[in-house]
Amino acid sequence: MRLAIMGSGGVGGYFGARLAEAGQEVTFIARGEHLAEMRRHGLRVSSIEGDLHLPEVKATDDPAKAGAMDAVLVAVKSWQVAEAARAIRPMIGPDTFVVPLENGVEAADILADRLGQAHVLDGLCGILAWREAPGHIRHAGVSPFVRFGERDNRRSKRAERLKAAFDQARGVTAEIPDDIQVAVWSKFLFICAMSGIGSVTRAPIGVTRSLPETRTMIEQILAEIEAVARARGVALPADAVERAMRFIDALPEASTASMQRDIMAGLPSELESQNGAVVRLGREASVATPVNAMILAALLPQERAARRPAG
Repeated sequence: MRLAIMGSGGVGGYFGARLAEAGQEVTFIARGEHLAEMRRHGLRVSSIEGDLHLPEVKATDDPAKAGAMDAVLVAVKSWQVAEAARAIRPMIGPDTFVVPLENGVEAADILADRLGQAHVLDGLCGILAWREAPGHIRHAGVSPFVRFGERDNRRSKRAERLKAAFDQARGVTAEIPDDIQVAVWSKFLFICAMSGIGSVTRAPIGVTRSLPETRTMIEQILAEIEAVARARGVALPADAVERAMRFIDALPEASTASMQRDIMAGLPSELESQNGAVVRLGREASVATPVNAMILAALLPQERAARRPAG
């Protein structure tokens, strides 16, 4: 398959590298020193699933030069999805489809609004990875997985074709769920709770899940997200919160979420598309979300400062 990776950091860099290693024709959309290093020395991945080095990769900062793709995987920050949709338009041919691998629950809606419903699947991924240095991705936790499917849950040849491409790659598990919305919200449960608690405490998950006070807070965040999902008609399993808590309990003690790392570095974050989205979508569904609202309020001043133009 001809695949483009829009956003070549920890998530996009890892999954794109695995697909390229398996023989797929992958183009990385990147910028700055990361792009320069990829052009000079390729892409290196240090991973608990096995290291790899691709000495030569296709990489560009101009999607228009990449040409039409079979599929585009969107792995930018959630707040960059609308901008990414505009950027990738030159890579969209008649049969191209786009799959978001985001932490939020609204990326597919944003992409479909800008690119057309017919071009968009829904999707998600699980991985603990980041860009350690230009041209170097570090995968430190979670057995990497991707899940994607048609937004109406019908089976399709294009989804099966993408799954077949991932099935050839090592260090990745791919799945087409029976209900993609359930899958997206199930992932959102644990990542939003982990992001929120980590961002307000500045502590790794091993600490916050162990202290009774912060563990209770995690459980409250999860319960609010579940209530919002159910109010929106998402058929989460009865034990969705328990599953999310088990996942959180199984993470390495030093684990932090990307939103937490961005906030601690003073950078713009996914606050509005994670805990902020819970509050906003909860308000629309008349569901109270006081803990997520507190997290949003506590972090919003720093978020606004991080987005303020320099000077």
